[in-house]
This record gives sequence, structure tokens and C-alpha cells, in this order.
Amino acid sequence: MELNKAANVVKKTGPWAWWRTWWLRQSPGKQDRFVNLAPVAAVLLFLAAIASAFWYLRVEEIEREQEAIKRDVEYAQQRLRLRLLERQEQVMRLARDVSNKEIRIEQFLSRAEGMVQQYPELQSLTWIDDRRRIVANQSVSSLLSAQNFRPGTVLKLGETENHFSLARDLMQPIYGQIEGDNERDAPVAVLQLHTPLSNDQGRFNGVILAEYTMEGLLRYGIPTEVLAKYAVALQDGSGKLLAGQTIPSRMALWSLLPGSDRRNNDYEVPVSPVGNDLVLKAQAWRTSQGLVGGGLFWLVGVLSVMTAWMLIGNWRHTRQRIQAQKALVAETNFRRAMENSMVTGMRALDLRGRITYVNPAFCQMTGWSESDLVNAVAPFPYWPDEDRELLTKRLEEEISGQHSAGGFQVRVKRKNGQLFDARMYVSPLIDATGKQTGWMTSMTDITEPTRIRQQLASSYERFTIVLEALDASVSVAPLGSEELLFANKLYRLWFGQNTQGHLRLVQQAGATEATEATAASDDVDDMAGLPTESLTVASSENAEIFVPELGKWLEVRSRYINWADGRLAQMVIASDITPRRQAEALAAQQAERAQNASRLITMGEMASSVAHELNQPLTAISNYCSGMISRIKSQQVKEEDLLWALDKTARQAQRAGQIILRIRSFVKRSEPNRTLSDVSEMVSESLELAEIEMRRRHVRLTHHVAARLPQLMVDPILIEQVLINLMKNAAESIDNANRPIGQREVELRIVPKLIEQQEVVEFSVTDTGKGLPPEAIERVYEAFFSTKVEGMGIGLNLCRSIIESHQGRIAAENLYNAGEVTGCRFSFWIPVETASATAKPNGANE
Repeated sequence: MELNKAANVVKKTGPWAWWRTWWLRQSPGKQDRFVNLAPVAAVLLFLAAIASAFWYLRVEEIEREQEAIKRDVEYAQQRLRLRLLERQEQVMRLARDVSNKEIRIEQFLSRAEGMVQQYPELQSLTWIDDRRRIVANQSVSSLLSAQNFRPGTVLKLGETENHFSLARDLMQPIYGQIEGDNERDAPVAVLQLHTPLSNDQGRFNGVILAEYTMEGLLRYGIPTEVLAKYAVALQDGSGKLLAGQTIPSRMALWSLLPGSDRRNNDYEVPVSPVGNDLVLKAQAWRTSQGLVGGGLFWLVGVLSVMTAWMLIGNWRHTRQRIQAQKALVAETNFRRAMENSMVTGMRALDLRGRITYVNPAFCQMTGWSESDLVNAVAPFPYWPDEDRELLTKRLEEEISGQHSAGGFQVRVKRKNGQLFDARMYVSPLIDATGKQTGWMTSMTDITEPTRIRQQLASSYERFTIVLEALDASVSVAPLGSEELLFANKLYRLWFGQNTQGHLRLVQQAGATEATEATAASDDVDDMAGLPTESLTVASSENAEIFVPELGKWLEVRSRYINWADGRLAQMVIASDITPRRQAEALAAQQAERAQNASRLITMGEMASSVAHELNQPLTAISNYCSGMISRIKSQQVKEEDLLWALDKTARQAQRAGQIILRIRSFVKRSEPNRTLSDVSEMVSESLELAEIEMRRRHVRLTHHVAARLPQLMVDPILIEQVLINLMKNAAESIDNANRPIGQREVELRIVPKLIEQQEVVEFSVTDTGKGLPPEAIERVYEAFFSTKVEGMGIGLNLCRSIIESHQGRIAAENLYNAGEVTGCRFSFWIPVETASATAKPNGANE
């Protein structure tokens, strides 16, 4: 539809009117793009026209040259063809005379010599019989003797023999070319003519072989004017050069243009009667300078460059002018947008105090329009009535130049009568010539900042009250200075108004941490005391210290902060933890008493077993003593028997003493002491006491201790207490279950394991009793909970406390066989890498 409308407009009003109508319909942006592209398009069209003209002239010249070389090559080929046909006719007459036996060998040589001397292109004439034997040969005198066909010799296999066979088969003249004859080692290519001979019966009787040199054919067969005008060459069918010369292919600038030949100006045609195996090729020499060498070309080229330069200059000037206009419009729009978007009110006064300019922000603040304010004089509409005298004085100072660089605060009245606080800044208004034309005033509404400042002051007061009422000491001091930036009431009560207390807390807390870290590293850091992370993040360092002057335990927490003035400061918070430490010490003492009581209870429960165990050695001692007395009285004793009885008595006494010593060391109250202990020794000590109970209850005790177990940082007495308690419970469970003798067994296994990505040693006690009720498995570790009728419920609770104090865990599970409970297993593990620094020397965790 639009194309039809455009066509109608062109028909009615003409192309220029249509162009003008189309141009006016375009948007300004498109018009600017067309204006920018028009000079470039003109330059491109001009250069395209010049290039097209030169291309057309060059194509015409190439076509004329091609027609000329084609004509000359056809002429040269005709001349060479006629010369070859003449020589062929003469050779055929000679062959006919030889076939008719009209001439002998001497006459053949005489006639051949005349032909070779008369026609330079002929190299030799040879008579070959039907058995390939050389009968006679006549060659040019310059030909080496080694290259002649020697009479009497036989033709060897090769190209010459192939051509001989072909002439024999076809019985007609055959042309063939060879690059070198193996028989004669000919160094140059030659053209051979094999003319067959026949006898009286018409049978093949040999050939007359005529050889032409390629150079001779080119020199004497091609006209001299053609040789002088072109580079002429003879080539074989594959394009190999046989004689003459060729011009190396060259790439001209004109060959890149469409329609021009990229190759040299040449032409080639096959030479008859030889055929396609011999091609005549001519290439035109470049004898003229062409278009580029002509003065007209350079004149047109210079004019074209000047025209293009002028068009490009005009285009660049047009672009610069359009860009300057766009920049001016953009700058004007930017300044207007910036002026309209400012939240600061701007007001301009002339030297007489009359308002000459206000921005939209000023009008929005005051509620008055620009027309109401411009050209207004004091008193201005936005002045409050009660502040007119003060504002008039301020205006006089402003006009006289007596204004403060920090501005001044005033009250402003809006059009609706509301008042707000504002701050005004005054500066001289200087024009482009450097002359002052008035005063520029900026006004900022500070109502909200004033309200926020008041809120901040109230918040600071409330925050200070809270800090003063804290039951912890809070102090802030800058690094490297003895100035105290802040201290609350409790700090002032404890340490006064100086920084000595603050520095002492930091130093004592840091010394505690340094002492704990000494074992880990001996390096000394020049930046010691500063954290490795960002100094202003919310990370703190805690330490517990004792202050003798106060007689209190304090928990000290410190962190680095940026003070209000930007200085790096350290805040220290010290809390009184004396009651907590006292409670922890009391709890530790009670835990120790409970452990000792548990051991006594365990031995009390095992009293009958211990008594039975001690009764055996005592009975043996009594029997040995009675026997010795009887033997002595009857005077039937020998010295050897007496010594044997005394030795047995001593051993039984030692056995009883070891049992008593083991019980005494187990129940003896001692301070907790964690040392690197051997697992095998702890197990052996535990087994000696546990086996007493096992034998009394007729329970078999087996144990397995893995080889090369690592040492553990534990209290061996406490671990032995746990093992004895678990094995005693296992024996009681078997006894209460009334298991038969074959099923009364307790197994103790100690093996290394990897649990929760750490190496541990696991202790497990497995029995064949009736197990634990499912509802009691989770409660067996609770204090005063027991599954035994006479149990007190503190044994397993203490076991769990002891294991967890060694950073270990304890667990219990029932063992099943086809859904029936066949026993129970208690297991606990202790980590191998338990650092000695984590062990509390006062045993508070036990």
C-alpha cells in the first residue's frame, strides 16, 4: 500500500516533491542519521564511479590484447604446420624410393645429408629395417657420436621402439616425441617421424626415422615477428616446457576486478599434424605502462583524491557541528534536570537585594511559586512576622558580604503558614567575565535532621543509664594511649577514673591466653595483641582471671571497635563470676565424694566375694601351720619339708596381701590425676578385682585387648572404676537371669576405632543376661534410677559423668537372637588425641 501511494505521488507531483514529502515525514533522529551518512554515501558513489570507469577501460584493453595474440598464434601454428607437412612429404618420397629399391645406402646417405644441411630443424635421418636393425644414419655434424644411431646396431626398447612398433602396425607415418633416448642418451627433447617402408608384396620392411629438434622447430618454424612480439614455447600435453620460454604468472591489481583475467595474457593451440601431444603457447610481453602509467590516470586520480578529501572534510565538519549542537542541548537538558531534581533550594539576589532566580526546590519548600518570588524585595513572603527584624539584619549582612562560611539557621514560613527550620549558605555570584553580579543562597530543610539529633541525644542518655546500671564493668580506651574514653559506674567503683584497671584487665587476660598458647608455638609475633581478622567485626575474646585486690573472679571479654572520632579502641567488659566459680568448686568436690562413695559401695556389694577370696589363702596358711606344728611335736619333720611348708605359707600370705592392697588402692580417696596411661595396665588392674565377683557368681570372664593401642590422657582410677562397675553389673544381670553354666559369660573387648572423624579407643562389656527393658535404656544414666530392686541408681550416672569428662561417650544396647533378648552390651569410647591442656587440674569436670 505504501509503495502504491509513493508511486502515485511521484506520478502526480514529480520525484523531487515526493522526496521532500518523504523527508518531512521522517523523525528528527532519522533525519540526523541521513544527514550524517549523505557525505559518506557521496564519497563512496564517486569512488565507485571512478573505479568502474577504469575497470571498463582495462577490460576493453585486455580483450583487444587477447584477440591480437589469438590471431598471431593461429598464424604461427599454420606456418609450423606447413613446414612439418613439407618435411613429411620429402621424407615420404625418400621412403618410397627406398621401398622401390631405387637407391642404395650410399645414395640414401647422400640425399639425407642434403636434407639435414638444407633444413636446420632436421637433426637426423635413419634407415631401420623390419628387424629393428640400423641400416644407415645421417645426422648433423654438431651431434655427438654417442648420440647417433650406429649402423648395424639393433633398436633397444624405449619410446623410439614403441613408435616403431606403432608405425609397423598402422602402416602410416607416426609422430612421437621423446625427452631423451636411452639408446643414445639424447639430452634434449626431439620430435620423431616414423615413415613405414614396404616390399613388393606390400609388407612392412622397416621405417625411415626423421628427428626434429624442438628448438629448431620453434626457431625456424615460427615467424620472426611472432617470436619478437611474444614469449613462444612448445609444450607437451601435460604442460611441460619442451622448447622456448614462458613468462611467470603475475597477479596484477586489475585482476582483482570482476571480468578481468587473473592469468597472463596468453593463448595456446595444438600443433597439427602432431596432435594434442605438442602444444604451441604464446604469452604477450608487457610493452606498455597501461592505465596506471598514463598521465590521464594520475590526473583523474589526484582530482578524485582531492574531491574525496573535500567531501570527507565537509562530512567531518558537519558531524562536529551536529555533535556540538547535541552536546549543547544535552548539557542544557542535564543542567535543567539537575536543577529540577535538587532537594536544596537555590535563590539568587542582585546587588540591591532583589530576588532574580529561584529553583523548583526552593518553591516547593516555601510553597510559593516562581512568579511570586522573582523580583520580590524584602520583606520576602516566606519570612515569619516575628522574625522580620532578625532576617532583615541578616539580609543586610549578606548583601554587604558579612556572611559566615558555615551558614546560619533561620525559620521559614510556608504559604500555608507552617514554619520549618532551615540552614542557609551564602556565596558571591560571579559571571563569565569575573564580575560579581549578586549573591547565591542555598537553603536546606533541617527539620528532620534536628528531630533525629534530638532523638539521638535521648537515645544516648538512655543508653548511658543502661550502661551505668549494668552489673558488669565496661571501659573503652584507645590503643597505645592512657586516655579513658568511657567507664561505667561499676568500673569507677572497682578501679577509679584512671586507665590502670582497664590496662590491667587486658594485660592479665592476654597473659592467660599467652600462657595457654606457649606450648603450641614458640614464635614471637611483632603484632601480638591484635586480632588476625578485621578489627571492627563483632568478635570478642574471653578469659577468666582472679583479681587479688578485689578478691573476685572476673570474666573478661574484649573487642576492638572504631570510636566516634575514627580512632581504633578496645572495649573491655568484666563480669563478676565469683559465685559461679565457687559453685563449680563445690560441685567438683561433691562429684569427687560421689565417686569415692561409689567405689566404697561397689566394694561393699562385693564384700562377700572378697571375704571368700581372702578365706582361701588364710585357710591354706592355717593348714600349713597346723601341719608343721604336728610334725615338729612328733619330731618327724625334715628340714626340706619345713622349708617347703614355709614357702607355701609365704606365698598364700602374699596373695592375701595383694588382694587387700588392690582393694585399698581402689577405694583410697585421692585427687584426680590425668596422665598418659597404658590401656593394658588399666584393664589388668580392673580384671583382678572383677574376677573376684565373677568367681563368686560362677561367671566366666574373657577379654580381648588389641595390640599396640595408643596411650590415653585419662585418670586410670576413674576408668578402672567404670570398667569394674560395668563388669559387676554384667555378672549380676547373668545371675538374676538364672542362666545355665554354659551361658554364664562376660566378654570385655578393647579395640581402636574411627568415630566422628577422630581416632578413639572403644571399651565394650557384653553379657548373656536378660538385658534392659526398652523403656529403661534411655533412663539408665539418670541419677537415682535403677532396674535392680536394691540398687541406688548412682553407678551408671557416675560412669557417664566420668566418660563425658574425658570427652567420650557411653551407650547401651540389647542383643537379640530371633527376636529374643540374649544379653546386653555397654560400650564407651575415649578419644586418643586428648590434649593435656584440656584436662582440668582441679578436677571440676569430674
